[in-house]
Parts: sequence; C-alpha cells; structure tokens
Amino acid sequence: MNAASEDHPLRHAPFRWLLSGTTVNLLGGGIAPVALAFAVLDLGGGASELGLVVGLYALADVGAVLFGGVLGDRLPRTVMLQGSAAAAAVVQGLVAASLIGGWSSIPLLAVLGMANGCLSALGGPSSSAITQQTVPAALLQRAISWRRIAQNVALIIGSGVAGLLVVGVGSGWALAFDALTFALAALLFSRIRVAPAPVPAREGLWGDVAEGFREVLRHTWLWLLILQALLYHLFYGGAQSVLGPIVVGDSLGRPAWGWALSAMMLGFVIGGVVTLRWRPRHALFVGTCFLSLTAAFPLAMAWSDSLLVVLIGAWLHGFGLEIFSVGWDLSIQEQVAPDKLARVYSFDMIGSFIARPVGLSLTGPLAVLVGPRTWLTIVGVVILASVLVALTSTDVRRLQRRDEATDSPEAVVATVA
Repeated sequence: MNAASEDHPLRHAPFRWLLSGTTVNLLGGGIAPVALAFAVLDLGGGASELGLVVGLYALADVGAVLFGGVLGDRLPRTVMLQGSAAAAAVVQGLVAASLIGGWSSIPLLAVLGMANGCLSALGGPSSSAITQQTVPAALLQRAISWRRIAQNVALIIGSGVAGLLVVGVGSGWALAFDALTFALAALLFSRIRVAPAPVPAREGLWGDVAEGFREVLRHTWLWLLILQALLYHLFYGGAQSVLGPIVVGDSLGRPAWGWALSAMMLGFVIGGVVTLRWRPRHALFVGTCFLSLTAAFPLAMAWSDSLLVVLIGAWLHGFGLEIFSVGWDLSIQEQVAPDKLARVYSFDMIGSFIARPVGLSLTGPLAVLVGPRTWLTIVGVVILASVLVALTSTDVRRLQRRDEATDSPEAVVATVA
C-alpha cells in the first residue's frame, strides 16, 4: 500500500495545532455576532445602530485585507496568526469589560469593532495560506477538508450556545468568552513549527499588492471564479439575510427559518465528509458543477411553500458550496506560487467581502420593486448563469490536481510528530 495512503493530516503536529487554534477561534466567532447584536440593543440602539457597527467592522475588514496578504507573504505566517489572535483577545476583552462594567457605548463598540475587523483581515490570508506548510502535498485536500469540517461544526456550536450565553450571563460575559477563545487560539498557534515559506522580493506595499494582482490575472480560472464569487455574494447575501427570514417566516413560521439554516449547515458538514474520501482529478471542475446546487435554496424559497422542499434546497446549497470550496481551496494552494499565496487569498477575500454589503443594502428596495419571490427567482437564475459562464472556460474544466503519489517541489513538507 502507498505510504501516503496510510498517512493522515492529524498525524502531523503542525496541522493539529493549526486545526485546534482555528477551531477554537471560530467557536468564539459563532458567539460574537449574536452577543454584539444584543449588546447594541441593550445600549438603546436599533437596526440603524446595529447596521452601523456591523458595517464599520466589514469596512475595516475589506480595507486591511490586502495589507494582511502582503504581510502574510513577507513575515512568518505563524507570527501573523499568533499576533492577530492575541491582539483580538485584548480588543474583545476591552469590549467585554466595557459592557460588564457599565461604561460602554455604541460609538465605543463601533471603534473597537473596526479594530477587530482589521485584525481579522490581517490574520485571514495567513490562516488559509499556511495549511500547505503543515502537511505533505499528498494530504493537502484532506487537511483542507478537516479544517472546513471543524470550522462548520464550531460555527454551529457557537451559534447554538450564543443565545443561551446572552440570556444566561449577558452579552458582556459572552464576549468575554470570545476574548478567551482568541487568547487560547494564540497559545495554540504558538505551538506550530513549520519550515519557512519562500519570501518574495520586496517591492514596497503597493508593489507587493500589484504583484499579487498579477498572479491572480495569470490564472484564468482564478480571476474568473473570483468574479463569480463576487456575483454570488452580491445577489445571494441579501436573499439569505434579508428575504429568507421574511419569506419563509411568513409562509412556514419563524421556526422554519432556523430549521432551514440548520439544514444548510448540515449540508456543509456532509459535503466536507464526502471530500475526505472523494478526490477527483479535476477537482475545480467538479466543484464548480456542484456550485450550481447553491441556486436550489433561493429557488426553493421562491417557488414552494413546502417545508420539505425548502429544507432540501437549503441542504443542497450547503452541500454543493462545500464541495466547491474544498476544490477551490485545493486549486489555489496547489497552483499558486507559495510566496504569493497570502496575497492571492487576500484578493479572493475581497471578492467576497466587498460585494456582500452592497447586496444587503440593495435587496430590500429591489424586492419591493419586483416582489420578494420574483427577486429570489432572479437570484437563483443569476447563480446558475454565473456558474455556466465559469464552466465555459477550458482552464476551469481542464485544471488537474497534482499527482498524489509525488509531492510538489514547491510544497513545504511537515514532519510527522
């Protein structure tokens, strides 16, 4: 039997520490949005104030992510992970202390939220790019799958206990728990020992950004699917966050919306489990085909008042998106030069982050203009059409994963603990 087939990502100590740190971090990440929302409401704010706090966080996230990509290629990625997590623990600790101590305010939450947005953006590209440094190349897909499964499970658990924490101990203590998860994550990240990634020649901040952008343009499949992601977030973000609760809540009752989101998260988890064993040679093409399933959820909400149909649509959305996400992540890590990887991930994140706030703001007026169900139909059609356009690219259809029997000469191989 091939030695690589007997190996497992969890046998490699660097990957175990990375997986533990990111999972703990995301456990708190599932709690924070719920706790922050109720904190704003408890301080006398309403939808506008909450939108301002969340919007400023998102703006800071977008504004700093390119800088995070540059630093992630210049500096050791373990340093970026530790530093951003430790600093976030301090900032979130201040938020929690202000709420527990009774001296908080909405402007203070907004300012500290922007600081947290910047820190998230600084660490995000490094978090994705470091995976290939923690396992041999033959285990990369399984490592990505394990990370995504743990991420989705952590978010499910965090979101599930968030309401209980807020009700039981208050928003301040719930956010204190989030600060603790950041601190624990920083400690776990400090245990990661990997060989350093190649360091690019420095061309100044904007020169480094431009070099990362040229790397994106060098791969047709890369920039094409980043544009597809931009369209997806532009249209689908509002369909889920704005119209979903209204349409499903009105026709099937408010609990049905929670069940639909749970079905979608279950689809994510099952999709991740499937990718642990199924490793198609044309992973990007297969994943892009499965991405078409994400149209099922908005179309189910638009065309049916059956709870079963809506739940199936939600499950298909999560399942298809997860199959794509693993193939997408694998393709980036195998095909992009290691010294440009964090910068490429920063452009990938911008493609997602920048469109979602715009879509959230436009969904309401457009749904009023054409009707909620008509707009949900349009969203589903746009998703399907954008996937079909991506599949016309020979680069998307023909891109092959690296031979699992041989490690890429560019990959940094971790040692087995």
